[in-house]
Amino acid sequence: MKATYHKYLLDFKRPSGTSRGVMTEKETWFIVLEKDGKNGIGECGILRGLSIDDRSDYEEKLQWTCDNIHLGKEQLWEALLAFPSIQFGVEMAFQSLVSETPFLLFPSDFTNGTKSMVINGLVWMGEESFMKQQIEEKLAQGFTCIKLKIGAIDFAKELQLLRFIREHFTPEQVEIRVDANGAFSSDLALHKLIQLSEFKLHSIEQPIQKNQTDRMADLCNITPFPIALDEELIGVFTLDEKEQLLEKIKPQYIILKPSFVGGFRGTQEWISLAEKHKIEWWVTSALESNIGLNAIAQWTYLQGNLMPQGLGTGGLYTNNFDCPLLVSEGQLWYIKEVEWGFDFNLLK
Repeated sequence: MKATYHKYLLDFKRPSGTSRGVMTEKETWFIVLEKDGKNGIGECGILRGLSIDDRSDYEEKLQWTCDNIHLGKEQLWEALLAFPSIQFGVEMAFQSLVSETPFLLFPSDFTNGTKSMVINGLVWMGEESFMKQQIEEKLAQGFTCIKLKIGAIDFAKELQLLRFIREHFTPEQVEIRVDANGAFSSDLALHKLIQLSEFKLHSIEQPIQKNQTDRMADLCNITPFPIALDEELIGVFTLDEKEQLLEKIKPQYIILKPSFVGGFRGTQEWISLAEKHKIEWWVTSALESNIGLNAIAQWTYLQGNLMPQGLGTGGLYTNNFDCPLLVSEGQLWYIKEVEWGFDFNLLK
């Protein structure tokens, strides 16, 4: 078996804002396996400034992985514990290699095109008028779950945007999730949660920065509406550490990004612990290309979670790969008749 790695830069259609700044491009890496005339591909979905494996030796570790591909998926997963995005790429590449086609990783009613998954519509940070425009577009497109990134513009304006939605749609008609990306200060967080609760929100992701576990536990205990952990899970590697975190903070939800938490195996560990402790969860992509999104979506469908998932980011880029995934009326479909616009020769 031969393994190689390849860098690919995804270009945003328009600059996309988060509480950490504005992104114009997204770096990703592919691991390609070749054996007996077949190819497999996996995406290492690193997000600079956020992924725990955003390290100076990242490319060196990709080379080591390719040099030691003979160790196999399980042994490599253990050896790559500190590099969750590479764990994910390796898992995906091995699954891709043994699949009927490189992109049909987990056959199901979803990949047959007979079932879909409900997803949230993501509204990016920006000027008030731009955010309002996005909200109106998502609602017109039939989304029943909207996720707003907050924390970058004036809080009063963000409250105004939420008020705009609630003036037109009840909580039964449109579920609103907000993601603060840790933007609130720990001393003001509860006050802001109380203000947000007026709008009957489904949940808020990561209201304060990670690693303030005492304060986060307090907030989860007294919050007027559910809190979901996201960044808090990044860099928590062992089963014991994961369980200790959940037992201490006791969140209402956890959000799982396979590229950030060790691929399918790492995500499954979190799911098992969450269900043990009566914590709900959903899966979110992390700005991967359609190659990574495709793998995450196929795997997520098999988990049987009927909550809206965070899987609709494939249309953000000008140079993504055409694929069978289609978002329609707030649901993600797999249109099996659509062919992939990807050629392995492009990476050689």
